[in-house]
Amino acid sequence: MKAEISLRQIGAYGVLGFPLAFIALPLYVHVPQLYADSVGLSLGLVGALLLLIRFADAVIDPWLGRFSDKVGNRRRLIALALPLMTLGLIAVLNPPQTGGAVWMVLTLMVTFIGYSLAMINYHAWGAELGETPSQRIRVTATRESLSLCGVVVAAALPSLLAPDAATALQFLSWVFVPIVIVAALITLLGAPIGNVFSGGAVKHAPLRAALADQAFRRLLLVLAFAGVASAIPATLVLFYINDVLQLPEWQGLFLAIYFVCGGIAMPAWIALARRRGKVFAWAVSSVLAIASFVWAFMLGRGDGVAFAVICGLSGAALGAELAIPPALLADRLAAGRRAGGDMGGTAAYFGVWNFVSKFNLALAAGIALPLVGFAGYRVGAGDTASADGLVALALVYAVLPALIKFVSLGLLLYWKNYFEEVSA
Repeated sequence: MKAEISLRQIGAYGVLGFPLAFIALPLYVHVPQLYADSVGLSLGLVGALLLLIRFADAVIDPWLGRFSDKVGNRRRLIALALPLMTLGLIAVLNPPQTGGAVWMVLTLMVTFIGYSLAMINYHAWGAELGETPSQRIRVTATRESLSLCGVVVAAALPSLLAPDAATALQFLSWVFVPIVIVAALITLLGAPIGNVFSGGAVKHAPLRAALADQAFRRLLLVLAFAGVASAIPATLVLFYINDVLQLPEWQGLFLAIYFVCGGIAMPAWIALARRRGKVFAWAVSSVLAIASFVWAFMLGRGDGVAFAVICGLSGAALGAELAIPPALLADRLAAGRRAGGDMGGTAAYFGVWNFVSKFNLALAAGIALPLVGFAGYRVGAGDTASADGLVALALVYAVLPALIKFVSLGLLLYWKNYFEEVSA
């Protein structure tokens, strides 16, 4: 854009991040426990179904991105996607007694289609708003800060709405309706349109052009390893709290600490990124996350205070991972267009980006849940759980993510100079 974006316009754009993050917590954290505990599906079956659903959801994202670039109207597509997403969430969190696996598959697919279409266009819209690296990281940081607020509220509400998890999630689905309506109105009416780049002038198809971009492929690879490292603990955290720490009543507090610290730390990461570069800030956050994972493996029954500190540290690391990678992608898109490269449309890039992010979640569910189940862990076993099962749960929850995060850190540092040139 030629004109400087005002703080009011950036804030209006960022507001929609609140409900989109609000919905993500029950979808990615609570659904496995809901269908394993309340509906009665086995962990292995839930993990396999989530792998299939999330993989299918991820596969359609590049095509949704291509479709979105052809339409070009971000606001209209978001307005169409939000009702579908909302109706799907209500159905997912209110499963009938006879629904079982079929209900879970169908309702999650409906929800994810609406959610994906909204997220692709929302993130592409944000990438099209800023003219400078400073503006772009301000846009992404505002969006992700408000997103973290949405997650915090979604984490805290269930324990306040009802004593049992299943009933609380039902109430949560209905609370979401007015939240998404108000946020959508603020964003769709108050945020600037931005410079929509559809990719229509490129020599190759938008998806092919995006995947042919070497800088983009390298960034995706780092994102893939970092994303899997974050997705595995997200999949297992409630089981870890319930049976390793045996503190189920602290679930909401732990999640709130995690996401609040992510939001509090974000300004510090932005300041560090401006002073030392985005890559340096991302690397420091990765080291912090690895240390937190290793410490979590050492905990046992009743170690609530220590885990609260871990939640704070790993949450702080999350703040960097939410703000910096999308800003690096926005920088790459801007640099490529300035150079007159054969670039795909903005939504095509974010469609592939979402594919990788969601494939991480699918892979995490498909690996982590069956793995701990085969190792002898049983949901809700508490004091009767086998020692081997609890050790397996702790290993997969904490040590495996630390190892994967270490790989992502190595790749980030290996390509450090390359990424810094893009974001200059």
